[in-house]
Amino acid sequence: MPTTVTITGTGCPIPSAHRSGPGVLVQTNDVALQFDAGRGTTQRLASCELWPTDLDAFFATHHHSDHLVGFADLLLTRWVMDRTDSISDLPVIVPEGPAEKFVNHVLDAWLDDIAVRKSHSKRSTEPGTEIFPFAATNNLEEVWSRGDTKVSACRVRHEPVFPAVGYRIESSDGVVAITGDTLVCDEVITLATGADVLVYEAMRFEEIQTLPEKRQFILDYHADTRLIGTQVQEIGIKTLILTHLIPEPCSQEDEQAFIDDIREGGFTGELIVANDLDSVTLENNLT
Repeated sequence: MPTTVTITGTGCPIPSAHRSGPGVLVQTNDVALQFDAGRGTTQRLASCELWPTDLDAFFATHHHSDHLVGFADLLLTRWVMDRTDSISDLPVIVPEGPAEKFVNHVLDAWLDDIAVRKSHSKRSTEPGTEIFPFAATNNLEEVWSRGDTKVSACRVRHEPVFPAVGYRIESSDGVVAITGDTLVCDEVITLATGADVLVYEAMRFEEIQTLPEKRQFILDYHADTRLIGTQVQEIGIKTLILTHLIPEPCSQEDEQAFIDDIREGGFTGELIVANDLDSVTLENNLT
């Protein structure tokens, strides 16, 4: 199948009736790769007619709860749905540090549930992960590959959360970059220059600056929409997808405000203010 990028969740820590937690599904060269697993990820994958057992690898950008709270659900459901009792551990690619620690212990609270299900169904396996930790640096480093598909990672700027990384997926169809949570920074240039599709977290600073001062700390480590527009135009992005939308757009007027900010920043390419399950397809875009 051609490379397809599907946004499995466009939300943030604030609960939404319409948006699941952050996540991106990339399907390319017969592999299915999930990046982050916010609340509702497993249900969103089902909407893509993709079961957790179909995933070839999982990638975490950082250890914030809104990006990982759906991961246990993903692992447990993957195991429960395995009717052959032969599914292998899920490869998990994660930056060294707190996110790696989280993955190592994510199923600890579910050990009694796993034990009773295993005994009752007379199963021999348990849900598991094969963890591939890597050191986050400012340089792009390959962290996973299969056939013609290569995934690289580099550090982004989401301090005081450290480390936080973005991912770059290269296939025979083109290049997809996913920022995770970050400021607009030079590291995104390293990550995304020349990408066909860039999935970028987005915050309308103008709106957040109207909130009480004690809530404005989130300005410290997210990406301002106008600065995004300027940066992505400079680095030659073809298609920009905005996700992790703050504040949540609840009307066409709200979505248009995101669009206006990006255009004012200078971006002239294809722009999508994503809703859950929005997708784009790449076909033979590499030159």
